[in-house]
Amino acid sequence: MAKKMYDEKPDTLQELKTAIRSGMPANLYIFHGEEVFLLHHYFEQLKKLLLDDLTESFNFHKLNNETFDIQTFADSVEAMPMMAEHTLVQVDDVDIFKLPEPERNKIAEVLSDVPEYCTVVFTYETHEWKPDKRYKNLWDAINAHATVVEFAKQNQRDLIAWVSKHFLARGKRISNDLCAYLIEITGGTMTALAGEISKIASYSGASEIVKADIDAVTEPVLDAVVFQMTDLMGSGKYGQALQKLQQLLKMQQEPLVILGAIGSHFRRIGTARILLDNGRNTSDLMKLYGMKEYPARKAMDAARYFRPEFCAKAAELVLETDYKIKTSFDEPERLLELLILQLAQEARRG
Repeated sequence: MAKKMYDEKPDTLQELKTAIRSGMPANLYIFHGEEVFLLHHYFEQLKKLLLDDLTESFNFHKLNNETFDIQTFADSVEAMPMMAEHTLVQVDDVDIFKLPEPERNKIAEVLSDVPEYCTVVFTYETHEWKPDKRYKNLWDAINAHATVVEFAKQNQRDLIAWVSKHFLARGKRISNDLCAYLIEITGGTMTALAGEISKIASYSGASEIVKADIDAVTEPVLDAVVFQMTDLMGSGKYGQALQKLQQLLKMQQEPLVILGAIGSHFRRIGTARILLDNGRNTSDLMKLYGMKEYPARKAMDAARYFRPEFCAKAAELVLETDYKIKTSFDEPERLLELLILQLAQEARRG
């Protein structure tokens, strides 16, 4: 059967699942994407399928930036399995398109003729998978022979089901709204969620998870704290909003990074305000910013508390603060605190 062209963007994750279930994996994979939890999960599934504990040390070859060279890679791919039917070669975070031309051509040659008993998996976690079509030999070899699987962040509905399932496995129930809240404050990756679910389930003494359990042991990501800060402003709790800023500073977040998050958030709220005034809804904001449903709904809710004039003034104050941090001798932390106080003053005006 002719292999699908890479440019056609087939559902390669489903192909991978089917191959694992059938026990017939491809000979060449490239794993990449933001959802590292899934990347690890499916690599371990491949490893379990192809290797056994007794002979793994002979038949599993792992290379990375420090240990990779062309000859070692070629030898690993060609190595016959010992007391087993398969070998597995993992190449971790090696940007093969940045290698010198002779090495790229050699890799292309190897990838074009991987033995039937061998499966090669290139994994990209800390380095981006970014193929360069200008290097035709290597690109053609990958396009013709590799199954490129992107492990993207899961959609909100699937994540809520996944979070709920993992709490149930620990004897805990949790509402869909609290699942969405946990997804929001952790950044929404399974890697982050898995660790937090374990901590929350261990902390909670009841069968039903409540918001206080989550807040007690979970450290929210930057964007989530900024969300909370603007929510507090919208409800008139300006002192607590300032405390949220101090929380971020204690987390050793860089002042300019905090300011960037505040600016981005108020831009989204400003857009949401315009959408509301024109009879639009949450789905319109989701499309404009590529947001998930829960944070988009939160931004639309926040926009109801702020006038268009406030949103415009907030953007102006953020720009002024950015300029002051980069050009003045004042402490960046103090300038951020002053920004929150100025925003609070503007919000009080209605």
